[in-house]
Amino acid sequence: MSRQFKNILTILFFLICIGVINTAGQNIELEIRGVNAFTFTLIVAVLLQVIFFIPSFLLKTEKYYDLVGSLTYVTTVSLAYFSVETKTMIDSIIYFYVMVWALRLGIYLFRRVRNDGKDVRFEKAKRHFFWFLQYWMGQALWVSLTACAAIIAILSPEEDTLPVLAMSGMALWLSGFTIESLSDYQKRVFRKENNPSEAFIHTGLWARSRHPNYFGEIMLWTGIAVIALNTLTGIEYITLVSPVFVYILLTRMSGVNLLERIADERYGHLEEYQRYKRNTPVLVPKLSKDKI
Repeated sequence: MSRQFKNILTILFFLICIGVINTAGQNIELEIRGVNAFTFTLIVAVLLQVIFFIPSFLLKTEKYYDLVGSLTYVTTVSLAYFSVETKTMIDSIIYFYVMVWALRLGIYLFRRVRNDGKDVRFEKAKRHFFWFLQYWMGQALWVSLTACAAIIAILSPEEDTLPVLAMSGMALWLSGFTIESLSDYQKRVFRKENNPSEAFIHTGLWARSRHPNYFGEIMLWTGIAVIALNTLTGIEYITLVSPVFVYILLTRMSGVNLLERIADERYGHLEEYQRYKRNTPVLVPKLSKDKI
């Protein structure tokens, strides 16, 4: 089977997944421009990737990929939030949380790729139309599946109260956001003072987990799902796949596996790296840290 055919199948798979998750929002009565509001946000998520993919492929650049991902979160969740006439406390909390997370992460990733000059994920893919398009469709799926619980919760009518379950979700989100932000900051400082091709970070939160930023990401989206839980009914419970998808994406697909392979290639010959890898969990941080 040729690479091109595999890429086409992958893109079709992404679109089918979006179609499946779309069924979760069909009980939403609200419409945007005559289209079911949830469906409308999914269409916008896909269209934004296509619009920005075209110039990115022509210029053979990946510099705006992550920024567009954050823009898609901001756009789709804003469409949902501002289409609702009566906004509840939970609606506003979810909207605020997603905005803060998306803007921080988008700006951080954009600055990183601008400073580095490239993103190793796209070194070969950006030169091949369907291979590169696969990443952009993957981003549409990432946004749609990750934000689906948040968007459904905003679009669903509920009482303007803040139950204990929602407060638990808020605590989870705050903890996850703090871990992710702090670990990203620590890595940025480390990269300024060290050559990442020669030295690996093993201080701060990175002494307790090899990927603390991903752990924080999973935790904060679990928090969003918990906040949304009280607003979901019937088939809408499908959207609870959100944190599960984030976990699978980061640990089985583009996250941990790719970075572990790169780290092994760069530092595998170092004894201190081998010791770090033996003593430090891949994801869930340990309470104590070892000296490397």
